[in-house]
Amino acid sequence: MTFCAAVGHRLLQRIPTVGRGSARAYSARPTTLQDEGRAKVTIRTIKKLYTDQQPITMMTAYDYPTSVACDRAGVDMVLVGDSLAMVALGHNDTSQITMDDMIHHSKAVARGSRSSFLVTDLPFGTYQSDETTAVHNAIRMIKEGRAEAIKLEAGRRAAPKIDAIVNGAGIPVVGHIGLTPQTAVALGGFRVQGKSVANAQALVADALALQEAGCFAIVLEAMPSLVAETVTRLLRVPTIGIGAGPATSGQVLVLSDMVGMFDRFTPKFCRSFADLGPRMASAVGEYNEAVRAGTFPAEGTHTYAMPAAAEERWRTYVQKEFGLELGAGSASGSSAQNADAVPQSS
Repeated sequence: MTFCAAVGHRLLQRIPTVGRGSARAYSARPTTLQDEGRAKVTIRTIKKLYTDQQPITMMTAYDYPTSVACDRAGVDMVLVGDSLAMVALGHNDTSQITMDDMIHHSKAVARGSRSSFLVTDLPFGTYQSDETTAVHNAIRMIKEGRAEAIKLEAGRRAAPKIDAIVNGAGIPVVGHIGLTPQTAVALGGFRVQGKSVANAQALVADALALQEAGCFAIVLEAMPSLVAETVTRLLRVPTIGIGAGPATSGQVLVLSDMVGMFDRFTPKFCRSFADLGPRMASAVGEYNEAVRAGTFPAEGTHTYAMPAAAEERWRTYVQKEFGLELGAGSASGSSAQNADAVPQSS
């Protein structure tokens, strides 16, 4: 929701009109997405990119418009990350988001993701207790959330649960080690992990255990580049880095961070590709002033008109029935009527 207004204008410019000539799309009646020719990304695609040593791209999305933006940009994997708790829902940390919240957002992202591979986080408290609970919630995310894979923030202690999800339920899993925001309190806060030799060794052990348990990819977050390179070279599955340097198999960023839509902080590892937050605030401010000044909506530009004959009859009726003299309006002929046509309800 928070990114919708910022990308709306750009997306609308790229969406073709519906039907023949005069029919117009609008927010309550959007156009259908067109097949833009990109093949569906699958796990086989990800494995081939890895084998061919081609960088893998992943980006977070939290709703339909952000999903459409990522998909049309050609991102390989879209991640419905539990970071949406902070950047989209305003919570102080990621632990407060629920399974139902994640399913709700995952379904929205799935509607806009036609070719990117969709991965969704299982939130805190939905897989830590036991294997049965972990499998149950993984199945829910696939069935109800329409995800194609799930992501877990866990080290080697979660290997049995990952094995049960992958090999027991047949659900693909992306692992996540290093800085794990769901358990940041236990790590001493949002801090870089693996800076000591002992901690780096633990990360290597975690990565190897997750690979053995069946993860098809592993996110490496906030760790020294040398440690991430070591993990990447030791594994036989791709690594996706976020604050882990350039030697990983691919990269992921939080969309709200990289386009300037999150106002609390920006991580050191995040590069700013746009500054849409101030632009959005400015646009809303201009709208606010236009409404107060009476310059929006403009009659004839942002309004619909009645056919000329019907308008004349309506004015006569309203004057006689209610004693009202209506404003100038915008008289229209058949061409204006056609221009005002909107798609019919399905």
